[in-house]
Amino acid sequence: MFMPPEWHPHSRTWMSWPVGYALQRAEASYRAWSSVANTIVRYEPVTMLVDPGERESAATWLDPRVEVVEQPLDDCWMRDNGPTFVFDDGRLMGIDWTFNGWGWAPHEKDDLVASFVLDRVGAPGHRTALVGEGGGVHVDGEGTVIVTETVQLDPRRNPGWTKAEVEAELRLLLGVRKVIWLPRGLTADYGGYGTNGHVDLLASFVRPGLVLCHVQPDPLHPDHEVTRENLAILRAATDARGRPLEVIELPAPTVGEVDGEPVDYSYINHYLANGLALLCAFDDPRDAETAELFAKLFPGRTIESIDARDIFALGGGIHCITQQQPRPAGTYGG
Repeated sequence: MFMPPEWHPHSRTWMSWPVGYALQRAEASYRAWSSVANTIVRYEPVTMLVDPGERESAATWLDPRVEVVEQPLDDCWMRDNGPTFVFDDGRLMGIDWTFNGWGWAPHEKDDLVASFVLDRVGAPGHRTALVGEGGGVHVDGEGTVIVTETVQLDPRRNPGWTKAEVEAELRLLLGVRKVIWLPRGLTADYGGYGTNGHVDLLASFVRPGLVLCHVQPDPLHPDHEVTRENLAILRAATDARGRPLEVIELPAPTVGEVDGEPVDYSYINHYLANGLALLCAFDDPRDAETAELFAKLFPGRTIESIDARDIFALGGGIHCITQQQPRPAGTYGG
């Protein structure tokens, strides 16, 4: 099996509509999720899973071009409870991770989402005993994956699993040959509704051999040392083909806390759709700087930004609420 990189052409984007604790901030959540879906659908098809109790709200906020499909849900983070799509000898299939709500709460409905999506697509699934989420892995499409220790070795997720065992499973599931381990994630990702260190706030490949790394320039922010350590690890790493990684620093927004608490705002948490790079914005001076950088890194793609603060208030960003379905392997070209 082989997981294509996120810049591989898509057949569609999958999302799930706000439900559960997101309804504590219902209008803000509806606005944020619909802004993402209504933007992406201008570039590629979007299917939104909607809990039966939220059908009316989805119809009110979503562009009519967004396909709405009813499915019972506990939560609304499709990157994590949905399937991770891979190719098996050119045939589309999906990894059905065991999902336990990031280790902090049962999510029986969400643990069925991946198989539901795969059935609808008509793609076989591979169920794994490894508890994990799509936001916990990032691949270059040439055999390299970046992960974090605090997610993959989390005793609430995978008690007793060793690094060697996790690496063996990731090789099987994703077709990787090299696993780059970062020790932990951003500080705010460990409290409240955090994921315990998802990599999609920390680092992402732009293309094989080139990585974006989140850095916190403020030495007084608790993520300053965390990101310095990650940066050093990535700069010392080689990929599956033995090439040293080229690393571009991507500074955090200037706003480092809200209501006296540190935030994990990160531009790493973007989404690539067909012809589009959709960026998180935070009403911050670095929003424009980041958009300029992405325009250079992804020539030929339209750069759009959406205020992601209401998504981050619930524990994630644009990448966390989206999941790409890649086109068949024969179309691979980047």
